[in-house]
Amino acid sequence: MISIPPPGSHGGDAQLIARALGVDPATMIDLSASMNPFAPDVAALIVEILDRDPGTLGRYPNPTAATGALAAAIGVEPDLVVLTNGGSEAIALVAAETQVGRVIEPEFSLYRRHLIVDPDAPRWRSNPSNPLGALAVEFDGAGVWDEAFYPLATGTWTRGDNTAWRLGSLTKLWNCPGLRLGYVIAPDAAAADRIRHRQPQWAVNSLALAVLPELLARTDLPGWHAQIGDLRAEFATALETLGYCVRPTAANWVLVDHPDLRSLLARQRVVVRDCTSFGLPGLHRVALSHPDDFDRVIAAFAAARSA
Repeated sequence: MISIPPPGSHGGDAQLIARALGVDPATMIDLSASMNPFAPDVAALIVEILDRDPGTLGRYPNPTAATGALAAAIGVEPDLVVLTNGGSEAIALVAAETQVGRVIEPEFSLYRRHLIVDPDAPRWRSNPSNPLGALAVEFDGAGVWDEAFYPLATGTWTRGDNTAWRLGSLTKLWNCPGLRLGYVIAPDAAAADRIRHRQPQWAVNSLALAVLPELLARTDLPGWHAQIGDLRAEFATALETLGYCVRPTAANWVLVDHPDLRSLLARQRVVVRDCTSFGLPGLHRVALSHPDDFDRVIAAFAAARSA
């Protein structure tokens, strides 16, 4: 029997598993990285942009206009917003600024990678929790809120904690992990300036900056939130009907308890996230698929159940 490669640190393992199976990566459904199943077609928009302005890639990036557009959409002042090369750069930049932080497990591993962990420091916290998918309650606090999945979980851009750092991932929102787009909302303009001075020059490329306003125009947070809620409920019901133990979340994924689910589904060309690296062996985070793939995903779970 073919050995399935062990899971990586952050999901997105479909190509590696496809090589092990000897199949075309395009035949895999990767539910190990949690993206928006209702996102616009980013590739088509990029083609339109390059057709309209072929010089986009021949200019050094200037983030001013894109930053202003995002700030207006979120409802904050532009001088508080710093666009970043993905949410991972936002984490690294703010960690370099704050240096220390409190992390309560299970939690996203990149915080510990970049921080000096101190139990007395302000808390770094994903909201909704990654991987558990639970939203923080109204009176919870944090020094840094990672809101990568917050828009999809709530239908709004941000919790609005103006005294804290807030981090976002447009990669997740628009399903474009290869393009790399994220942001920092700083607690004040001086703090945002310090982040800009830490950031490498031209960190966000011209193509990402050009497509950002186009994607904002196609963004429907309340609509996506409602669609995700409906799809999540339908998915959980289908899995429970098959006999799986499903834990509810507020996010664009469900949690499934099963000791060998990743390996079994990989052989059906569906990839899910093993949560052992979170300290949760036997638990799997399963992103919501595009609706067109729903039936195939359920069939893969059925086959894994009977294996």
